[in-house]
This record gives sequence, structure tokens and C-alpha cells, in this order.
Amino acid sequence: MAIVAQNSKFGIFGRPILAWVVAMVFFFPIFWLVFTSFKTDADAVKPEFLFFFTPTLDNYLNMTENYDYWRFATNSVITSVLATAVALFVGIPAAYAMAFNPARHTKDILMWMLSTKMLPAAAVLYPMTFLAKGAGIFDTHFVIVLVLALINLPIVVWMLFTYFKEIPKDIIEAGQMDGVNTWGEIKEILIPLAWGGIASTALLCFIFCWNEAYWTVRLTTTDAATLSKLIEGNRAPEGLFFGRLSAVSAAAVGPIVVLGWFCQKQLVQGLTFGAVK
Repeated sequence: MAIVAQNSKFGIFGRPILAWVVAMVFFFPIFWLVFTSFKTDADAVKPEFLFFFTPTLDNYLNMTENYDYWRFATNSVITSVLATAVALFVGIPAAYAMAFNPARHTKDILMWMLSTKMLPAAAVLYPMTFLAKGAGIFDTHFVIVLVLALINLPIVVWMLFTYFKEIPKDIIEAGQMDGVNTWGEIKEILIPLAWGGIASTALLCFIFCWNEAYWTVRLTTTDAATLSKLIEGNRAPEGLFFGRLSAVSAAAVGPIVVLGWFCQKQLVQGLTFGAVK
């Protein structure tokens, strides 16, 4: 009885406290990023101004007036939305085929697709850059959308495959008996039934595309540069401009943090389904 009482007390008080501690640990870098963004570049590196300083909005004003923040943000939105759409356009039929018409090596194919995520990006940087420049698509939205869609496609297929497996195959077979073709099955039966899973997958894919920095920095210069390129540009031979860098970083991660906050239920659902099978 004493053990049960202790466990119940821990469940009532200990777990919420532990959850708050973990949440604060994860939230602290974001807090400190925003906190530093209101310092000047000089104050940001002085220990005497670590906590007490005169707040300023100069970094944000400089970001919008001199760094053309909205152009970089627009590029991030365009590439993330289009890359997510392309990944879903390819991933939905692929996951449908694997879920309802599995072949002998379907599981091997899924594992191979997932293993491509383990490939070091630096190993294919030179050939990707060479091909992009040779094809005349370097620093264009097309190459960024294509690369982002391809690197996130394995995750999209895996998640959609998991969702589609939850749908009874009898429903699909009933549609086939009524004369519905393959695209009709996907459009009229599969998508409405798995809309929640597709939305969760799209949300996660969008976040991954928005946060991608390696390829967006190295395959762009100006025209298709995203917020990652803007963040990378806040450095000089004499060092980093921490005040301006913090402001740009806060403005870059802010929209995706807000989106994740409002869609946290769908995110948790998507991650849970992706981890179960």
C-alpha cells in the first residue's frame, strides 16, 4: 500500500514537474535566441550585458530594410509548399501500391528507401552541384523543390504506407467491383478515408522542407535563396554578428514554431503512427 501511495504521489506531482523541466530545457534555446535578438552586436558578446541591457529593435529593422527578409521568406514558403506537394503527389500512389498490392520485396524496397536517409549529403554535393549548373537550374526554385521533395520522399512513403495499412482492404476491393479505376480509388476512396494521415504527413514534410539548410545554402546564391541562406549570410571574416544573427534566426524559426504549436495534435499523431510500425 505504501508503494502504491508513493507511486500515486509521483504520478500526481512528479510527472508534471518532470514534464515542465524537460519542456523548459527544450524551450530555453529558443528563449535565448529571441532574448539575444534584442541586443546589439556589441552587447551580445559582452558578459556584463548577459542579462541586463537596453533592448533594441534595430536588428529586426535592419533585417527587413537591408537584408530583404520578405524575399527570402517568400522563397522558403514557395519551395516548402511545392516540395511537399510533389512529395505527396509521388508518395500517395507509391504508398497505395505497397499497402494494397504488395510484392515479394515490398518490405525490402521500403527499407532501401529509408536507408537512403543515412547517405551523407556531402558525399553527393559535388555531383548535384555539377548537374544543376550543367542543366542551367542552379539557384532556381525548380532544383530546390526537386531536391527537397526527393530527400523527404522516403519519410512520406513510410508514413503514408502506415496510414494506408490501417484501411480495410475490403473497401478498396468493393470499389474495384464497382468499376472504379486505380486513380478513382485513390481520389474517391483512399484520400477521404486517410485524410488525417495525409494531412499529418504533409505537415511534417513541410516542416522538414522549411528547416532544410544544407542543400538550400549550397544550391542557391540569390534568386532562390531561402531563410537558411539569409541566416548563413550573417557572418563575416571578422566573426559572427550575434545580434543580427539571432534576429534573423528568430524570424526564420518563428513561423514554423507557431505552426507546430497550433498543429501539435496532428504532429504527435503523425509521429506516433510513423513509429508504431
